[in-house]
Amino acid sequence: MADIKEKIEEVKGNLEEAHSIAEGVKEAVKEDIAEKVADAKEKVEQKKAEVKEELAEKVADAKEEIAEKKEKVKETFAKAGKKSKKHIEEVKAEAERQERKLERKAEELAGEKPKGAAPKVRPLIERRGKKYQEAYKLIEKNKVYNLKEALELATKTSPVKFDASVEIHARLGVDPRQADQNIRTTLVLPNGSGKNVRVAVFAPEDVCKVAKAAGADVAGDADFLKQLDKGEINFDVLISVPAYMPKLGKYARMLGPKGLMPNPKAGTVTMDVEKAVKEAKAGKVEYRVDKQSIVHLSVGKVSFGVDKLLENAEAFFDSLKAQKPASLKGSFVKSVYITTTMGPSIQIENLYN
Repeated sequence: MADIKEKIEEVKGNLEEAHSIAEGVKEAVKEDIAEKVADAKEKVEQKKAEVKEELAEKVADAKEEIAEKKEKVKETFAKAGKKSKKHIEEVKAEAERQERKLERKAEELAGEKPKGAAPKVRPLIERRGKKYQEAYKLIEKNKVYNLKEALELATKTSPVKFDASVEIHARLGVDPRQADQNIRTTLVLPNGSGKNVRVAVFAPEDVCKVAKAAGADVAGDADFLKQLDKGEINFDVLISVPAYMPKLGKYARMLGPKGLMPNPKAGTVTMDVEKAVKEAKAGKVEYRVDKQSIVHLSVGKVSFGVDKLLENAEAFFDSLKAQKPASLKGSFVKSVYITTTMGPSIQIENLYN
């Protein structure tokens, strides 16, 4: 038993010694960490001081640069002598611009971001003319009108003195990038478009005589090409026979962007030139969907009156309904608006859907 007690006492002594060693190690580690933290803080403070000194030097350099630029501008102005008033104002404006530029640079180096005043933007309707604003008040906001009401309102809200065109703008659900959904066709308006259409015919001499008799303004063969070589375009519609289309190839860049290049889809490349001329003179119009999937068409003038405009508009919608692509899924016509030249737009009910 005595041996066991001695061993127990010995183990207790060893445990106390180990505990005291662990406490000593803990204290040593704490002191070491405290020293390292203090060193790190000193280094951070030193770095901050260095950065501040460097920033102060850059700001001082920028200020010196501003002063030098000012002196250079003054010298330039002084050397200019007695120049015109315009030249003096240009020099002064340039000096102010350079000064503002250098000041902004100095502010950026100092870490200050210049804050400009928030722009004051008026509502779009307030930036319109007085006549437009008066016309806009006649239209009820968010109301969808029927076709006849919209045409009556359109004729009343035209703010211009001249005989304005009445236009229909229909947003479609087609994709113009798809060949079968790229809508393009022609239409003969029952009451005409109200425009004096100048028709030109490029065809053999015997066909030109028939075209002239039908009402063509310009008709010719070689003489017509000479006119195009000079860059003279005194027509709104160009009609040609299929055999003569290769001759117009080199003028495609001139006629194409203006929408004057003859096209079979538009009925301007045909053997029946006489019929094409009469239709063009009678009010035949072409419409096609643009990149934003919108169709734009003028259906007459304000002076036509509501009844004639209504006939033309109904003819357009009948034509548009017939153009729905077979591959289209979803609604064909999404929204329709009517407006006059420089007038406010009026939303109408969707006649298709």
